[in-house]
Amino acid sequence: MPIEDISPVIKEKAPLILAEIQRANSILLHCHPSPDPDSVGSALAMKFALEQMGKKATVIRGDSPIPEGYALFPGIDSIIQKNFGEVDLNSFDLFISVDAANREQITRYSELEFPLSIRTIVIDHHRTNPGYGAVNLVTSEYPATAQIIFYLFKIWSVKLDHDIATNLFIGIYTDTGGFKFEGTDSRTLQAAAELSALAKDFPKVISIMENSFTPQDISFQGVALDNTKSILNGAAGLSVVSYEQLKSKNIEPKYVRAGSISSILNSVKNWLFVGAVLEAESGKVRISFRSKDANRFDVAKLAEAIGGGGHRAAAGAVVTGKSVAEVEGMVVSKAKELYNL
Repeated sequence: MPIEDISPVIKEKAPLILAEIQRANSILLHCHPSPDPDSVGSALAMKFALEQMGKKATVIRGDSPIPEGYALFPGIDSIIQKNFGEVDLNSFDLFISVDAANREQITRYSELEFPLSIRTIVIDHHRTNPGYGAVNLVTSEYPATAQIIFYLFKIWSVKLDHDIATNLFIGIYTDTGGFKFEGTDSRTLQAAAELSALAKDFPKVISIMENSFTPQDISFQGVALDNTKSILNGAAGLSVVSYEQLKSKNIEPKYVRAGSISSILNSVKNWLFVGAVLEAESGKVRISFRSKDANRFDVAKLAEAIGGGGHRAAAGAVVTGKSVAEVEGMVVSKAKELYNL
């Protein structure tokens, strides 16, 4: 894609972000809680680009373990096994937050107050992002943060190599649901085509990522699907699972992936939107929503109503201090209110 065809907001913010990078020596990056490939791939690609510029760049894993299926992401072994609260910010000059829609997507272990003691740059594609940095590049025009970063690298004349391209390609591939989610267009496919020419082993990376389930993963899916119901006169489907149910099956929190369940439920033809309400830990409920008709059923609004956020077709939240039954009631009542059901 020619630089002149890149979104004006990216062209406007690109020199401002580059100026912040040029003033820094040591730069911190992170992965958001329950990291997906767009989070991990974007952070690692940015790390490699910063190192090209002669900067010291550190990626921390954040609140959650990195999934085993990401083993072939270039640079995965360089990720530091710390959350944000375990990092000494005095060791850094700049924090670049990628793919984190709000402060809770940086860490849920502590309440962050902005501005931090170091400058913060925000690069994200979630329209619910309030812009908590000194410089904020937030645009929902693109379906993946990795696609935004791809354009930044074009503007900055970063050399795209195998490692950068693989991480960006996998971020775009997954956040578009394999190029089928809302927002995917010819520009997305053009970016992916250019990246795939450099990341020639991407089929193997995808295969490992998508075929690394354990027996515990399958057990979790069985419990979640077995506790799925039709709600709102058949307009929607909802999986609701308590901590006690998971514990009785010896399913640990790390195997509880709400997004995987909502994606499966979204394949049911008569459900126009779906959700997974899962109490992964006692008093901590993870929620994921998906929508087939984002114009009619904008699930970002539903997630925002219960303290989360995301995209019109895919969103989520984490609710603490309430029972899973209470959260289920919140979801149903808010859905009725928002969608006039």
